[in-house]
Amino acid sequence: MKTVNDILPAAGAVDFYGDPQTVITGLCYDSRLVEPGNLFFATDGTHSDGHLFIGAALDAGAAAVVYSDPSVEKRPGAAWIRVDSPRRSMAPISAAFYDYPALKMKIVGVTGTDGKSTTVSLIHQLLELSGYKSGFVSTVEYKAGDEIRPNPYRQSTPEAPELQRLLAEMAAAGTEIAVLETTSHSLSPVNNRLGTVSFDAAVFTNLSHEHLEFHGTMERYRDDKGNLFRKLKPGGRAVINADDSNGSFFAELCRPEQVSFYSMKNAAADLYAFGVKTDGAETRFCLHVKEDGTFETATVLPGLFNISNLMAAVSAASAVSGEPESRLIGLLPRLQPVNGRMNRIDRGQPFQVIVDYAHTPGAFETVFPALRAAVSGRLIAVFGSAGERDTEKRPVQGEIASRYADIIILTDEDPRLEDRNVILKEIAAGIRNKTENETLFLIPDRKEAIRKAIASASENDAVILLGKGHESCIITAEGKIPWNERAVAEEILDQRERR
Repeated sequence: MKTVNDILPAAGAVDFYGDPQTVITGLCYDSRLVEPGNLFFATDGTHSDGHLFIGAALDAGAAAVVYSDPSVEKRPGAAWIRVDSPRRSMAPISAAFYDYPALKMKIVGVTGTDGKSTTVSLIHQLLELSGYKSGFVSTVEYKAGDEIRPNPYRQSTPEAPELQRLLAEMAAAGTEIAVLETTSHSLSPVNNRLGTVSFDAAVFTNLSHEHLEFHGTMERYRDDKGNLFRKLKPGGRAVINADDSNGSFFAELCRPEQVSFYSMKNAAADLYAFGVKTDGAETRFCLHVKEDGTFETATVLPGLFNISNLMAAVSAASAVSGEPESRLIGLLPRLQPVNGRMNRIDRGQPFQVIVDYAHTPGAFETVFPALRAAVSGRLIAVFGSAGERDTEKRPVQGEIASRYADIIILTDEDPRLEDRNVILKEIAAGIRNKTENETLFLIPDRKEAIRKAIASASENDAVILLGKGHESCIITAEGKIPWNERAVAEEILDQRERR
């Protein structure tokens, strides 16, 4: 617990009313979750103004309120902290409340459009296998103590109160190195979720069309991601994918001696992969470490894109641990894939069924060619696009899929308050060389879409289920519908085999 006086220096308050010795028991920005003694942040949401819920927060027992509207009526008995932006103030206040836990460990940040969760997991696994106490937070799951748990927040980088609490749990558990998935939303000064965190290593995976509903332009999207590298400590390391054309932008944000490049195309990179051979069960390849030689290794993770993720992980883990890259390369065969990322489902069927989280044009450009090359039969793709998110990417997704898939089934991802049928038609507008109700189907109900895909599959075909991966719900206008992509596919496959 803290008093208001303990966090006021971090708040950047422009006005204060009440007792500075008011005790704060916790932090909350959702009035429905307020507990007695909490400090409530009146943040704006996508569809609402947080100031409208101050009364409900006080009724639930809030002891203090962070707000920005000077016309707010102040009830006696609570402490009132006026700031320029309640949302931006959450990071410094949360850090102060939890005693600045990020200062008690090394921090690795991973940003990019695709591959972030996998790369976070791979770095964490390498650190743990090397004997370091590591914690992490990703889209899929997190580890703040001794147990890995599913991420319940539907945010890759949680809001500052949750993030700082997780970091505090890591610090209390003796964590030496924390690995954070750092999204463009969290790095944006508008949200400022990572406002008080500096990084010992920063990783850039790739950049493609995504989240323009928030950033507005690709330039702003890229620049917001660049804040990770601007927050690199003086002795920190920037690990950058040289194969992405945006890599030079991020490299220029750092001093030259801070930058390490990895590549599958440029043999002059600090870490270079070549000689890739796969037999379906594993992929073997060579990694050349500049000034240290070439090392053979293998991985059970499928796809060339995962070799890129592995290189990023090796370089970042080496930077924060001091372990030689050559030693870390020897650990790569022991690394396991992340839930919902290229996970194969085998219920004895004569065709492949694969679950993957790919939902951006960049991820589609990576996943579809890899699958097309590995499948001798037809490729059947099931996917949608998120409602109330970047609409420009929808026809692009459709166009990419139509280049590689033989059958496309469009369905719900998270329609939210948008018309689900409109979303599917916007994706379909980009699809070429497909005939509706023959090789293109629009089936909003995701379970029925998966059922259609599996019923259409024959020997040597592959069904790829994209966009949901690990996620535990589908967000609709009616609320959240519980969802488990893998379990649904397994149920449908089992029913197929019983017939």
